[in-house]
Amino acid sequence: MGTEETAVLARHVAEAVRQIAVHYGLWLAEAAHQFGPQAAVSMEARAGDALLPLLARRIEKALDLPDDVPTLLAGLGREKLERLLSALSVSWLAADGVWFRAVEDERGMHDAKRVNDTCWSRLGYYEAVRAKARLGLPEAGGLPALRQALGARLIACVNPWDIVEETPASFVLRIVQCRVQSSRARQGLPPYPCMSGGSTEYAAFAAGIDPAIRTECVSCPPEQSRPECACAWRFSIPGGRSAPENTPGAF
Repeated sequence: MGTEETAVLARHVAEAVRQIAVHYGLWLAEAAHQFGPQAAVSMEARAGDALLPLLARRIEKALDLPDDVPTLLAGLGREKLERLLSALSVSWLAADGVWFRAVEDERGMHDAKRVNDTCWSRLGYYEAVRAKARLGLPEAGGLPALRQALGARLIACVNPWDIVEETPASFVLRIVQCRVQSSRARQGLPPYPCMSGGSTEYAAFAAGIDPAIRTECVSCPPEQSRPECACAWRFSIPGGRSAPENTPGAF
């Protein structure tokens, strides 16, 4: 096989990965549309748990790998794995950015923000459910569970963050530096007004951990009151643990 034919085949492999990702996402979106977000996320847990080992086995066989994929990844060592996780996390955020730009170019800022805010609310709920499963967190685990789950998010690998003003009933999450806003500043652009998207995202994530948790925006463009951080969000459980009737983050 010549060099050009090999390059064509390599592009075909990359296209296969892309189509797997898109088709998988379409299944999740349509299941949510047909059956509701909670049922869809439950189904995704079964589908994902079945797909990942199947995919790994087929890659191992196709490439004649000396060991299984999880073992080979673990063999990279902590430093390389941390770099790989960082690269994947930044790429995940880049995927969000290119989709935003594509919709904005076709439909304008209003529609791009509308799609953006909905996607982040759905992702927030999904990430919460996955974090609970990965970390073994209890249902309705309150603020301690939320505090632990926040560190398991992909965005935690991208943006420096901390927790301040912690009390038994509440705490404030600060995003100390935001990759998106820093990039805009370097380009001489004003801060992106992300308060609406952040509000739906964090409310959905918190409710996915414990529906009794309330989310409040403390500071976020365009209403930024804390210049020492990119944004800040207060989570609390006021007046008991009764859950709301509707959980944010519906697909």
